[in-house]
Amino acid sequence: VAEVPAPHLGLRWRPVTEPDLDQARGLIERCAEVDRPLARLCPAEITERLAGTAAAATESLGGFSQDGTLRAMATVYLPADDVDVLRAFLTATIDPRWRGRGIGRALLDWQDARARQLLAAEGRDLPVRIGAYVDEHLADRRKLYVAAGFSPKRVYQEMRRPVAAPAPDAPLPEGLRLVDWAPDLDDAVRRASNEAFADHWGAEPMSPAAWAVARDEIEPAWSKIAVTPAGEVAAFALTSRHAHAWARLGTSEGYTEQLGVREAYRGRGVARALLVAVVEALAGDGVETAALTVDTVDPALRGFSEDLGYRREGARILYTIEI
Repeated sequence: VAEVPAPHLGLRWRPVTEPDLDQARGLIERCAEVDRPLARLCPAEITERLAGTAAAATESLGGFSQDGTLRAMATVYLPADDVDVLRAFLTATIDPRWRGRGIGRALLDWQDARARQLLAAEGRDLPVRIGAYVDEHLADRRKLYVAAGFSPKRVYQEMRRPVAAPAPDAPLPEGLRLVDWAPDLDDAVRRASNEAFADHWGAEPMSPAAWAVARDEIEPAWSKIAVTPAGEVAAFALTSRHAHAWARLGTSEGYTEQLGVREAYRGRGVARALLVAVVEALAGDGVETAALTVDTVDPALRGFSEDLGYRREGARILYTIEI
């Protein structure tokens, strides 16, 4: 049974609904001032995590103080189209002034139980993963997940480089040409992404609905696509404008969310050429910093990024329970 946190914690519990979205965003901002997260959810992602979309089933639980203020919330988020591993992702946010009272552990107990119920209701004979991403500098939160039976499964490094730093010469291989992302290319890029990441740990195919949310803040001029003479997508670097995070970062930034190369085009310097093109586009728009995420399980990926001037600035750890 997924029991809501006990009344002695001082909050009234109910689902977080659409009228609460402004309060939810405010709570996330208050926590960000203290936690200094490596990444911030964009408005569309916050709405998706709390209200759900065609791309995901979501359940939420909010804790409200007597004056009606949202002080804590938790979500259980199930992608709708998993085919290899059924996944549930957990997020929780607690007002800094309400921490240290046992609310975090109570919410995690509810999330774990509710995730198991929702995954069991899927009725599919597949492996199951319950996961949560935690910034490495949030030691108390990492301890909380370990105490609840979660184990660190993957470490994803956040890497950045000054756009003003010199970029190496990196021409595209002969036969490919570079274009900016455009709506008429979008579904071809989605299909290329599903192909490019099919052999990556933890990746699941993205439906059009899931893709639409994932690319909500993509900046077309900063997102570079390598296409063949026949117009097929060979590789892509999709870069977002997370302007809502720039004040916290203290810099303007282009964040490359996805860098993928279809198997037939690997080993020819395509990814390198795409990233250099992204940096040049950022420079042309006066953006100060380029950023991306690297899965540390492959040291070559980190070396590849460092060769292009990116440097580590922190990491997020995926904690999971594998069932």
